[in-house]
Amino acid sequence: MVPLWFYLVVSAALFAIGAYGALARRNAIAIVMSVELMLNAANINLVAFWRYLNPFEINGQIFAAFVFIVAAAEAAVGLALIISIYRSRQTVIVEDVNMLKW
Repeated sequence: MVPLWFYLVVSAALFAIGAYGALARRNAIAIVMSVELMLNAANINLVAFWRYLNPFEINGQIFAAFVFIVAAAEAAVGLALIISIYRSRQTVIVEDVNMLKW
C-alpha cells in the first residue's frame, strides 16, 4: 500500500509545476494548461485524504467530481476567451493584450 505522504509529495510537485507555469509563461494557452495542472494537484489531495481518512463515505469523490466540473468549465471559458482575443488582436501573448488600449 502506498503511504499518504507519497501522494502529497506528488501533488505538491504537480502544484508547484503548475504555479510556475502560470506565473512564468507568456502564452495564454500555456497558462490555462498550468491552471489545469494545479486543479489536478488539488484532486490528488482530495482523493488521497478521502482514501486514508474515511474511505467508507463518498465525500472525497464528490469533491473531486466538482473540481473536474470546474476545471472543464474553466477550460471551455478560457479557450473561448483566448479564441476571441486572438481573432481581435492576432496574438495570444498575455503581455501584448491590453483591452483598454486601441
